[in-house]
Amino acid sequence: MLFLMTDQHRVDTLGAYGNPHTRTPNLDRLAAEGTRFDSFYTPTAICTPARASLLTGAAPFRHKLLANYERNVGYLEDLSDGQFTFSEQLRDEGYQLGLVGKWHGGVRRTAADYGFEGPDLAGWHNPVDHPDYLAYLEENGLPPYRITDHVRGTTPNGSPGNLLAARLHQPVEATFEYYLATRTIEMLRRFAARGEPGDAQDDRGEGAPFFLATHFFGPHLPYILPDAYYDMYDPELVELPASVHETFAEKPAVQRNYSKLWAFDTMPLEESRKLIAVYWGYVTLVDEQIGRILDAVRELGLDERTAVFFTADHGEFTGAHRLHDKGPAMYEDIYRIPGLLKVPGAPQGQVRDEFVSLTDCTATILELAGSDTGPAVDSRSLLPLVRGEHPQWDEHHLAEFHGHHFPYPQRMLRTRSHKLVINPESRNELYDLDADPDELHNRYDDPEVHGIRTALTQRLYDLLRERGDNFYHWMTPMYDVKTDYDTTLSVFETADHEGEFN
Repeated sequence: MLFLMTDQHRVDTLGAYGNPHTRTPNLDRLAAEGTRFDSFYTPTAICTPARASLLTGAAPFRHKLLANYERNVGYLEDLSDGQFTFSEQLRDEGYQLGLVGKWHGGVRRTAADYGFEGPDLAGWHNPVDHPDYLAYLEENGLPPYRITDHVRGTTPNGSPGNLLAARLHQPVEATFEYYLATRTIEMLRRFAARGEPGDAQDDRGEGAPFFLATHFFGPHLPYILPDAYYDMYDPELVELPASVHETFAEKPAVQRNYSKLWAFDTMPLEESRKLIAVYWGYVTLVDEQIGRILDAVRELGLDERTAVFFTADHGEFTGAHRLHDKGPAMYEDIYRIPGLLKVPGAPQGQVRDEFVSLTDCTATILELAGSDTGPAVDSRSLLPLVRGEHPQWDEHHLAEFHGHHFPYPQRMLRTRSHKLVINPESRNELYDLDADPDELHNRYDDPEVHGIRTALTQRLYDLLRERGDNFYHWMTPMYDVKTDYDTTLSVFETADHEGEFN
């Protein structure tokens, strides 16, 4: 199995998902040769919790790794001892495991602690000072990392904003993305050699199978690229998202605050257009490196016996809703992600519209390995969909958020036509996605949709209770929901216990 993952990747940057400008021939080919999922979502739009859900097959509230450690707000920084992970199960069953690229799965434990071979590449951005990367540059006579022309706005206190983009003065062969692909191909060759019959045999007398993941750090901001990619796309091609006209009227105040943090209004719209064009260039750079990896799979004769998965941990705003990065706003821009899966022998060129999740990758990986998927409690294998079957499937996606920079709990119910977001500290949100696909108009307090609001609130409440997500306790007294238990949790008030506490 080959698992290719990007970071902070918008669906609308890929040709396979309808972008007429960006060149992504390798991912487009993967879509043509496999299955494209059009309603693929992340369980939470932030790196570490999403990646922990992939590793465990559990929703964030369950695995409890709820925030990125760099700006942790008091939550756990590593998975608890004894937490199930698919990698440890595959390792115990004889799989070779490799992970080349971004880990971001905790601070005390590395990918090696979960069974993976590969360099330890921690953090949220390309670690360009890592010894293995520096050795790669030296081995290949490549120049060191150097950037100029920093692009950033100005934060509310007048200080420089976060770096959004810069020009990289290195050839493409020296980029961190090229380095990751090179290291992946080297590991792929080693795994393939060990996997030949008679070499490192498993109990069936066959070569040891492998699971190899490449986790690119891009196209996460800052977009740091050589000139050829930085200027690859004319900003005039870019149509700004309709949501750049966001007013934040009837929206939670935190969204306006985040817009100020990311300094969107301190930069002209022309610069936003250029940033999107540069982001496209980053996507093309990553696509080319994925192409190198897929070519190596074919050259090694593994194409007909290797499943290939491509997805991302979450999306990116790139100016949508006057925001960058991600945060406490549950818009499609950051919750809908690309999802492509090619399985040898399965139908090609399929498009599936069922609501599926990054968490579903866990059970899919385990089923591909012929392993028990039971421990992946919030995960459902996608293989029936890939085989062209039509099993009963949920008509919704449930997502959660717990904070970034500060605690901020949210829950989201996404159906075919609507989205409900519960924000306990602020106003809730309800979007009619058929009439308002850009999610500009919050209709939560609109009496015309009161019935829809009530039905969605009850549905979300029931789903949270069914899961065991205690967020539902807040909803019990605050919203119009039906329940069947002592909502005060005050046993001493019941008649059966009168006198016991006197």
